Amino acid sequence: MLAIATLAARNRISRKIPQLLPLVGGSILMGTLLTLVYTNLLVIQPQVWYEPQYVIPLAGIVLGNAMNGAALAGERLASTLNSSQLEIETHLSLGATPQQAVAQYRKDAIKAGLIPTINTMMVVGIVTLPGIMTGQLLSGVNPLLAAAYQMLIMFMLAFATLVTTSLVTWGICQKFFNQAAQLMLW
Repeated sequence: MLAIATLAARNRISRKIPQLLPLVGGSILMGTLLTLVYTNLLVIQPQVWYEPQYVIPLAGIVLGNAMNGAALAGERLASTLNSSQLEIETHLSLGATPQQAVAQYRKDAIKAGLIPTINTMMVVGIVTLPGIMTGQLLSGVNPLLAAAYQMLIMFMLAFATLVTTSLVTWGICQKFFNQAAQLMLW
């Protein structure tokens, strides 16, 4: 699942940026792993921490969202950096560090990566009934328990997407500058 998610996200971002595949894969892995470890060990607390009944479906849901966030944020940042050469070089020539020169572009990219998740969180239960909640309701689970699980999943998705987009955008920013803090376009 991770390999396919990594390839799909990398292909949406760019094939020109060197070493982007491990960056995207590592970012998705970290966002997903942190989320699943926290959720399994501290919230769900199954008998065996790696219980497939919980790990497989949650990993699939979280990986899919992390992949989308990485693709949206990464593509936005890469295209913005490529089209903003003059502004970035102006910041650099005035003494800004590479991180300072691209800080606003990075924030905008992270925001773009989080928009689908935040929109879903705003209207869940009002406009849409997500699949997990619907499936639980159809199987006869208490509606309050189904809603609690859905809230947990929405927070998991938001956290995993935030971690993934933060790592992807940080890594892409690093790829656009050489050792001498000069902008390199891809």
